[in-house]
Amino acid sequence: MDRERLDHALERAFDGGEGERRAVVRAAGDLADSGRLVADRGTDLTVEAVVAELADAPDHDSVSERWNWWIGALAVAYGDEYAQFGVRQYREE
Repeated sequence: MDRERLDHALERAFDGGEGERRAVVRAAGDLADSGRLVADRGTDLTVEAVVAELADAPDHDSVSERWNWWIGALAVAYGDEYAQFGVRQYREE
């Protein structure tokens, strides 16, 4: 997972400030590092996959709300262990 590239892609694609994006990038990196998505879906977490998944969330949602929407869907599909990858808070600077 190229975290810098993900940050730039999220900035271009969705609403949300730098702190919010940083929290999502950190959570995405943690999810990628965990190997859980590969085990459950058989696919690596890529920048393109994150952007595509978040694009399916409701249009009015910010980037962290989109991320949590997707994490919630993963938790329903594969188990509550995904909840640990949600974004609970972030600091805008």
